[in-house]
Amino acid sequence: MAETVTPAAQDDTPPPASTRRERTGWYFYDWANSAFQTTVITVFLGPFLTSVAKVAAGCELGADDCTGYVYPLGIKVAAGSYYPYLISLSVLLTVFVLPVIGAIADRSLHKKRLLAATAFTGAFATIGMIFVTGDRYLLGGLLFMVANIAFGAAIVVYNSFLPQLGGPDERDGISSRGWALGYLGGGLLLALNLVAVQSFDNGTAERTLDLARWSIVSAGLWWAVFTLVPLRWLREHPTAAALAAGGRGNVLTDGFRQLGRTLREVKAYPLTLFFLLAFLVYNDGIQTVITLASQYGTEELRLDQSTLIVTILLVQFLAFGGALGLGALAGRIGAWKTVLLSLVLWTAVIVGAFRLPAEAPLPFMLLGAAIGLVLGGSQALSRSLFSQLIPAGKEGEYYGFYEISDKGTSWLGPLAFGLVFQLTNSYRVGLVSLLIFFVVGFVLLLAVPMRRAIVAAGNTPPRVL
Repeated sequence: MAETVTPAAQDDTPPPASTRRERTGWYFYDWANSAFQTTVITVFLGPFLTSVAKVAAGCELGADDCTGYVYPLGIKVAAGSYYPYLISLSVLLTVFVLPVIGAIADRSLHKKRLLAATAFTGAFATIGMIFVTGDRYLLGGLLFMVANIAFGAAIVVYNSFLPQLGGPDERDGISSRGWALGYLGGGLLLALNLVAVQSFDNGTAERTLDLARWSIVSAGLWWAVFTLVPLRWLREHPTAAALAAGGRGNVLTDGFRQLGRTLREVKAYPLTLFFLLAFLVYNDGIQTVITLASQYGTEELRLDQSTLIVTILLVQFLAFGGALGLGALAGRIGAWKTVLLSLVLWTAVIVGAFRLPAEAPLPFMLLGAAIGLVLGGSQALSRSLFSQLIPAGKEGEYYGFYEISDKGTSWLGPLAFGLVFQLTNSYRVGLVSLLIFFVVGFVLLLAVPMRRAIVAAGNTPPRVL
């Protein structure tokens, strides 16, 4: 079917001019918050909270074969399952919180204050991990829940600035530079923490736990300090609804009302929803690969911890170049085609991982390099593509839904992987099951008529898609 463009649907009003200083400030929030994702979530927090829970369950610190239980709110939970359950609960709460935060951001005249409130809440909760000692697993769990939810909420507010920072032809580059700087910052702090661990660990379980705790705290400090840059350099870009309200009324209740209206009206943008569905599917595959790569390397390929650490750092730093490289490619062929190409490359990564030999560090590191090169670009360009599909003035709300697709549905891939492993007892076959996410995601994204979808949202399409 031929696509038609209705001139009346287009909005030719140029976005407010943004300065280089303002854009640099926006990039720096990626630099600030990525430390939480890498140092805290990816490396240190899981083993740290599990160790604290095991102590609370009566296990000796450092004992790997202990199967004790803890009883949060009177519920019997295996100490080893405490952290995964916390992740699941925080994801569930995030699904409800993020769209509301987005609606509040759209109704507020002071969006930077909301960014500050959410970011500093998450950062200070992370710093609070310094008090999680001995058997204080409940305090650790509560602080993690607050930090993780605040992390997602701050990203919603942060992403909502993107459409105001550049026109349709500029956003791919802006998003890619922010994502690239994030990988660089997150990788730098992680490298510093790993050097500290290697330098000061004396082999005792107590010292290992202390070093993990201080590494987590350092990520909170990094997050808080570098958040000051965007708060200083970004400018407010209030929506028409916020200006019309003029600061009158209750932003919280108005935000809930606006969210209700958007949920009723969202059916008017079926192509935007179709893009979200495609993103939900292929991004779930991406998140699952990131989450399970270490387990695959340890259990199936029998690689040691040092190989996994080097590979994690390799992914972080190469993702910096990958985000910039795919961003530059998007400037030539368009973001939509570049994301489609990245999904083909992701499929090749899965096939390559299936064929990796056991006990061979170098091939695993090369695969990590391939993941790094394609990882940052596929995520950054998906973010900028979605910015083209958002009705004007509802950036926060729609990025709230987007962030749910990013964080709140990442159980689908692990579930498929786990079920296949249970049936076949093979991590390799489980890994191959993830191909369906990239193949189906590719087909769904290919089926989105991007130019028509952008115009239907009331926006002007970029020159190339």
